[in-house]
Amino acid sequence: MVELTKQLVKVEEAFSRQSNHYDEVEKDNLVLQWMREQVRNHALSYVQTGQHILELNAGTGLDAVFFANNGCRVHAIDISEGMLNQLRKKVDLLKLHHRITVQKCSLTELENINHSQFDFIFSNFGGLNCVPDLTLVTKSISRLLKPGGFVTIVIMPKFCPWELALIFRGKFKTAFRRLRQNGALAQIEGVQFMAYYFSPRQVVRAFGQEFKIINLQGLASTSPPPYMEKFPNRYPRLYRTLTAFDQLFSRITPFNKWADHFILTMQYNPELKRTNLTKKMDHK
Repeated sequence: MVELTKQLVKVEEAFSRQSNHYDEVEKDNLVLQWMREQVRNHALSYVQTGQHILELNAGTGLDAVFFANNGCRVHAIDISEGMLNQLRKKVDLLKLHHRITVQKCSLTELENINHSQFDFIFSNFGGLNCVPDLTLVTKSISRLLKPGGFVTIVIMPKFCPWELALIFRGKFKTAFRRLRQNGALAQIEGVQFMAYYFSPRQVVRAFGQEFKIINLQGLASTSPPPYMEKFPNRYPRLYRTLTAFDQLFSRITPFNKWADHFILTMQYNPELKRTNLTKKMDHK
């Protein structure tokens, strides 16, 4: 518990330091822009106008504002006060108080959210990779999500082809960092914290039997990851080809599992757990 507290303090500090220029980084990064577009297109398949969304690790509110502009209400949470300050500025500037509410809350303390149940729960770009045990997050999801509701998370898996290819450049530490059992050291704005990587199977197991996989999509499997931000400008034609392949094969194994991130959507059905328990009892 002490180690988890230290981890979360470092995460909060790192992202608060980054908050003042987070949006500018994405404006200059075509890879990140493309990835966010793919995530939003995926999510919009499960979100309807007027629904209530819980966004985990909401950051500066780029996605919260997007969903609000699409007619949804969003309760946005984040552990970083710096990120939330940027989000509050957006809400004020765009006059979105009727659509976006903001709360400082850790992913491991979702029991502190007192809102009624949500139609959709969303977590983008690896916020869950800051938590060593996903069940610390998922234990509260069933209470927060309406039966029949969807949860979409974007998380970094253990296998990323572009990173593994770095072994041919002698960068063995980076190439194999995701495979370390106890996580790998990450650094943002000079602050070091641990990053933990999960396979789709591990994520599904953490959510439990009452969640059914609806869609699993790889994100940047054949195309380069966001830290290769110069790639699209240096090789524009090749980049367009690689992203086209990404979109074509992103839902096919292994491209839906081996990527910089994967997008996983599950649907909550409490009856599935009861059914599975009944089957187990019948076999005894």
